[in-house]
Amino acid sequence: MRRRSVLSLGMMALALPAMPTLTATVAAQGATPVAVAPPQDLLPPQPPDQPGQTANINGIDIYYEVYGKGDPLLLLHGGLGNGDYFVNQIPAFDKDYQVIVMDSRGHGRSSFDDKPISYELMASDVLGLLDHLGIQKTDLVGWSDGGIIGLELAIHHPDRLNKVVAYGANFDPTGVRLDIGQNAYFNAYIERASKDYQTISPAPQRWNEFLNNIEHMWATEPNYTEDQLRSITTPFLILDGAKEEAIDLNQTKLMALLIPGAKLVIMPDTGHFAMFEKPAEFNKIVLDFLGA
Repeated sequence: MRRRSVLSLGMMALALPAMPTLTATVAAQGATPVAVAPPQDLLPPQPPDQPGQTANINGIDIYYEVYGKGDPLLLLHGGLGNGDYFVNQIPAFDKDYQVIVMDSRGHGRSSFDDKPISYELMASDVLGLLDHLGIQKTDLVGWSDGGIIGLELAIHHPDRLNKVVAYGANFDPTGVRLDIGQNAYFNAYIERASKDYQTISPAPQRWNEFLNNIEHMWATEPNYTEDQLRSITTPFLILDGAKEEAIDLNQTKLMALLIPGAKLVIMPDTGHFAMFEKPAEFNKIVLDFLGA
């Protein structure tokens, strides 16, 4: 897999732009910031390069990789990241599925134009890639922003989905923890994501423009209503970690109650980065749900 880690969480920091970072808070107190290793450090070394491909979708270049054979399974990363963060999932999933890993517009190796990035626009890119690959319906595993894109598709394009796993997602901005800006671990994730962007993006000079775009999206989206969630017919697994750094688990639990038939699993001893911290447990939960 040709990739170097960067991730996203994505949506995670909806409130981040309005909140001071941990570094700023500590500096104001006159203390020395405590170094925290980013969650990306938990990822194993990347395997040998596998050539990815690029498709022109909605006027931009979407980077993607395909692994294995079987029914399609689309993996969607979180904000500021890319598909490299699924390095622990691909070998477990491609034994039974054709795994498609894409970089959302502006993320990773995908390009972006002057259109404001939104969940609706990224979902339209997903549909375009599925059309490009000749895939009518797919299972979807989305983390953070990727999970929100799963909600967007389930609400507006349910005919393109079989099952959805949404990890660390929210359905409106109130679902983001108010103290996310002071979380050292999450701030370390963002700092590493910035460095990785400079390494793999086709337009590294656009980082500030890209970050401002995503931060605006996080602060104002998504905005799904309870009635929209009740209208979902796609089988859903709402998944998250008990030590979630970014998402208010009250909204996670409410989302599971509102989506008809949704299954809720809260993983103990992990938070927003369960794919990194507890990959074997994460993979088993996902595969059990998809295979049921």
